[in-house]
Amino acid sequence: MKEKEIERLTKLKEYETKLYKDGLKYIAGIDEAGRGPLAGPVVVGVAIMKPESFIEGVNDSKKVSEKKRELLYEQITNEAVDWAVGIVDQNEIDKINILNATKKALTMAISNLKIKPERILVDALEHIDTCKIPYTSIIKGDAKIYSISAASIIAKVTRDRIMREYDEIYPQYGFSTHKGYGTSKHIQAIREYGPCPLHRRSFIKNI
Repeated sequence: MKEKEIERLTKLKEYETKLYKDGLKYIAGIDEAGRGPLAGPVVVGVAIMKPESFIEGVNDSKKVSEKKRELLYEQITNEAVDWAVGIVDQNEIDKINILNATKKALTMAISNLKIKPERILVDALEHIDTCKIPYTSIIKGDAKIYSISAASIIAKVTRDRIMREYDEIYPQYGFSTHKGYGTSKHIQAIREYGPCPLHRRSFIKNI
């Protein structure tokens, strides 16, 4: 591993390293994928990484290529002390809005863990149900905190895989390419074919 990458990861782990020194053993990072798309679910990932975990390339999922994310996903999930996801579909998003759906998926993800963390670090979200576990909300946490970066990759890869599966059912929309985001081609397809069951009606009402 290059010295520059070692320095970057060391900095990414600074916050958690302090918590470990304070005596905490299980720290969970949480992040979401899919708040902005016009179709598909919102997915929240949670990861409890080992204190000594030092996976080359772990970063905010938006800064990592799709191919690299898939490789990192395997490394993260194999090495994690525990990890889980929470998924809320497009119908629920339309009923309760995307913010509440994201918060619901977060609580689901925490509930799906086998090991109860002592502290949760979450990217930006506040006023959330963390199953009575103390949490800290960190702005742009996916780019600042190692376990949140790991969680962001879990969430993104999980959601991308879901959208690729849906692409086989609804190939006319191109979900495997844009993953449901509002690209010009996606919007054009909605106008041409109309919405499918995967579309968030509250997101496409003005298209």
